[in-house]
Amino acid sequence: MKPVGIIDTTLRDAHQCLWATRMTTAHMLPVAERMDRAGFAQIDLAGAIQFDVCVRYLKEDPWERVRLMRERVRETPLRALVRSRNIVAFDVLPDDIIELWVERLVANGFRVVGAFDGLNDVENMLPAIRAARRLGVRTFGALSYSVSPVHSNELYVRTARELVRRGEVDAIMLKDAGGLLTVDRIRELVPAIKAVIGDVPLEIHSHCLTGLAPLVYLEAVKLGADQLHSSIAPLANGAAQPATQTVARNLRAMGHPVSVDDATLDEIGEHFRRIARREGKPLGAPMEYDAFQYEHQLPGGMLSNFRSQLEHAGLAHKFGELLDECARVRRELGYPIMITPFAQFVGTQAVLNVVHGDRYRVVPDEVKKYALGHYGKLLAPIEPGVLDHIVANGSGRIALEPQPPEPAVQTLRARYPGASDDERLLRYMFAGSQVDQMLAAGPMRTETRFDLPLLRLLEELGRRPRIGHLRLRRGDVQLEITNDTAVPARGSSAPVPSDR
Repeated sequence: MKPVGIIDTTLRDAHQCLWATRMTTAHMLPVAERMDRAGFAQIDLAGAIQFDVCVRYLKEDPWERVRLMRERVRETPLRALVRSRNIVAFDVLPDDIIELWVERLVANGFRVVGAFDGLNDVENMLPAIRAARRLGVRTFGALSYSVSPVHSNELYVRTARELVRRGEVDAIMLKDAGGLLTVDRIRELVPAIKAVIGDVPLEIHSHCLTGLAPLVYLEAVKLGADQLHSSIAPLANGAAQPATQTVARNLRAMGHPVSVDDATLDEIGEHFRRIARREGKPLGAPMEYDAFQYEHQLPGGMLSNFRSQLEHAGLAHKFGELLDECARVRRELGYPIMITPFAQFVGTQAVLNVVHGDRYRVVPDEVKKYALGHYGKLLAPIEPGVLDHIVANGSGRIALEPQPPEPAVQTLRARYPGASDDERLLRYMFAGSQVDQMLAAGPMRTETRFDLPLLRLLEELGRRPRIGHLRLRRGDVQLEITNDTAVPARGSSAPVPSDR
């Protein structure tokens, strides 16, 4: 049987799903070299949200993260995902900004660059794909999977054919962000897609939200899928991808050679387990089948945010009504796939409809832009009555006919003459002082320390000069701390308590 390649998602999608994208560079670097020799076909490192979280929350330079990883990952190609024509923002960006973004991705160390679009609009994916091809790196185009009357097999076959013909991609990725693929549907899709892409490899990417992804993966391989996206347990399952360890074991049982090294995977998994234990981060666990996911198709984070927002507004009793409204708004807007940015558009409009009671009385700018085609060709028309409300109640500043944005790179370079293109792009994407705050945070941490609890306590106390005297006792060990001096009172030869 043919070998099956494993594309690792631990450093991008897994912690995006389980740790709210809060994996730091210091979490990654200690296992980077082991990741490199683990036997992956590729290592998926960054999409738009990794840049967003690095700048806004972690105060880390995302470009520096990529460079540090490339220094340690020398054999396995690092992979980047570009979100349509938006990248980090919601608005459509000029082509020259997209091309510069891809240029900097490659310059900093990525060797595989691909694109996806929530409308499966090939025109929106081509700028990034063609820029990557010109730079000589491998490319892929994604088929964003969803369940609706318009997300037919024909849609995915047509999109795959166009990506291969016009984009000349090196791979096609079936991207199931909602974990909605079933065994029955994969039996239809894989043969149909393979029939039009020829020798171009087909990758399968899904999430375990319904509990079906591990079975879907095995069935896809039986039908000819070439590569699977998985993450290393314990950063697997739950809202993330299937566990690499389990996927590899099952594929070998089917007779397929898999190149990943089990011992190395376990070492990496233990590293992340220790981080989770130390920092109180959740670990993924297998999920039972959940039919409700097919009704609302909302990402898990949005569900929790909705509940919190309604409780804050004193409308917690309307949570069920809100989910129903999300499904209704999605239908009226032509069934956009529930991924960024369209999940946010649908969800925000549904909240406004429920809170105000008068549907579409308040219309966000993004919803009006979407309805008028600013984000690409819609898969189905907006319901006529709804479109009238959106046009009438949305901002009058929004053009009824979308116009391509003006080139921006020359102006951007003139505005920041002393900056690098890396910094310029971050300033273009992030408003206000966010980039300044990231730079002011200084050099990022590059090491993860698993100190013993007692040593961590002493280190923290040393930063607090107000503490005059502190006595600690555990068993026959007692420490007395006066100012910043720690003196063992007795039993000093006893071992320091272990990390638990």
